[in-house]
Amino acid sequence: MSILRIKDLHVAVKDKEILKGLTLDIDTTKTLALLGPNGNGKSTLLQTIMGNPNYTITKGQILFDDKDITSLEADERSKLGIFLGMQYPSEVPGVNNVDFLKASLNSHREKPISLFEFYKVLNKAYDKVRIPFEMSNRNLNEGFSGGEKKKNEILQMLIIDPKLVLLDEIDSGLDVDAIQTVAQVIKEEQSKRGFLIVSHYARLYDLINVDRVIILVNGKIAVDGDKSLIQKIDQQGYEWLKQEGVEFSDERQMNAVSLGTCATKEALKGAK
Repeated sequence: MSILRIKDLHVAVKDKEILKGLTLDIDTTKTLALLGPNGNGKSTLLQTIMGNPNYTITKGQILFDDKDITSLEADERSKLGIFLGMQYPSEVPGVNNVDFLKASLNSHREKPISLFEFYKVLNKAYDKVRIPFEMSNRNLNEGFSGGEKKKNEILQMLIIDPKLVLLDEIDSGLDVDAIQTVAQVIKEEQSKRGFLIVSHYARLYDLINVDRVIILVNGKIAVDGDKSLIQKIDQQGYEWLKQEGVEFSDERQMNAVSLGTCATKEALKGAK
């Protein structure tokens, strides 16, 4: 069992503090849902755990398997067993998808995988995510639809085989069938690794097992509970948090947005 420990984490982006003293343990045998109104630090937390250099840790510590990873580069964290499925996967012209996947896998191994074994792993992963194997010969995410890009992130997870998976709105932009596929893969993998999942939609959480729910407000943990919180937010939005004594720095965040609605779009409407 591995544990990611976050201690009093403060994080700034371009001198603006986003996370303001967050403490959290994530057990890699569990699945944790990370919720909260848009702009309260969910993606910032995932990017910081992964080591994105655009997110500056001003105070606090991150440990994984009792190893201080606060100052480690992203590739070093990846080799320790942390994986981030991105909200907006980048297109990389000139980089063949299968070459990228093989290089990623080999970077996590002591000895390079044989070509025969690699294609066995690759075929199995493509079957699971229901992407035509022919797409392996295309450039990384280039010309992929939004859904194909997200499935390709899940495929990378299967290939690399991490201990802890961070998923940042992996379900956004997916049609019903694609969400079912992604959720099925996650569910099959939950016994093998831990998940920290950000989503604005109840549908994904309904299709997988969720052990714990964290609601993030103003860069801090406002509520820590079980899966029943997801249904409550889906039905009532976040307005009820006021009755729990939670204060919002921006009242526009208090739109009664359910998880079934895109919170980003609703927040933008409120800003007009």
